Amino acid sequence: MSNFNLSAFSNAIADVASTAAPALASFVTHHHRTASSFHWRDGYFVTAEEAVEAGEEIELTLASGETVKAELVGRDPSTGVALLKPASAAAGLPQLAQAGAVRPGNLAIAAGNSDGAALAVFGTIGEVGPAWRSMRGGTIDRRINLAINTGGRFEGGPVLDAKGGLIGMLLFGPRRRVLVMPYETIERAVATLREKGHVARGYLGAGLHPIRNGDTKGAMVMSLDDSGPAKAAGLHVGDIIVAWNGEAVDGPRELIRKLGPDSAGTAVTIGVSSGGAERDVSITIGEKPLS
Repeated sequence: MSNFNLSAFSNAIADVASTAAPALASFVTHHHRTASSFHWRDGYFVTAEEAVEAGEEIELTLASGETVKAELVGRDPSTGVALLKPASAAAGLPQLAQAGAVRPGNLAIAAGNSDGAALAVFGTIGEVGPAWRSMRGGTIDRRINLAINTGGRFEGGPVLDAKGGLIGMLLFGPRRRVLVMPYETIERAVATLREKGHVARGYLGAGLHPIRNGDTKGAMVMSLDDSGPAKAAGLHVGDIIVAWNGEAVDGPRELIRKLGPDSAGTAVTIGVSSGGAERDVSITIGEKPLS
């Protein structure tokens, strides 16, 4: 007969979640649903960038049941991280320590908050991979996907290992697949948001549309911002961007990935096709306006 103690295992998971619970808060999003957030350090909270909107009033409900108004310090669409600063957060909020290395199959506990009530669900780490580039050009330190079935109230909450260490923040990817924004990525984004209130993103100043025309494929320029880098470099409406520093470009989505925070201010060579002729255009990538 197995010596496995199911009751002890159950209590151990509940203990990890309850230890983290005082660091969590919730708020009602602009979509009129509940999302989670958690205390990072120094009174700042992090949450999912998709759950907040600039200019909206945010009211956090802490684990104690206390409600406090919070300022949106900044948001980074490239990593999905938003930073909140409560006007009068309670003193002594716990800080979740960084987890150690994780492997596929390791236990993972997603924690959340709903109007002050603790939420928790567990599963496993489904995938651990190398650094990757998000759809909006952010560099994500590790690919961590979760084999966890959870709901929207957990979005923006912490994902913990079996010792209660913080692996990262729970987000939803394409088709609502549960994934983790790793601790290291959050740390980098928070440092920039605290300093600048935003994370710079690359900016071409061109409206683009995917094109497939025989052997030509790329991103067609449909419009140009008068003060944008693309117009200053000599691009025209109707030009098709087919390469970036010598690498083929399949369409606008691939260009957006290249226009990440590390691209602003860099000089690149854009391959352009126009009227059957091809040319190279040197362009200095700008910084995307906050508006």
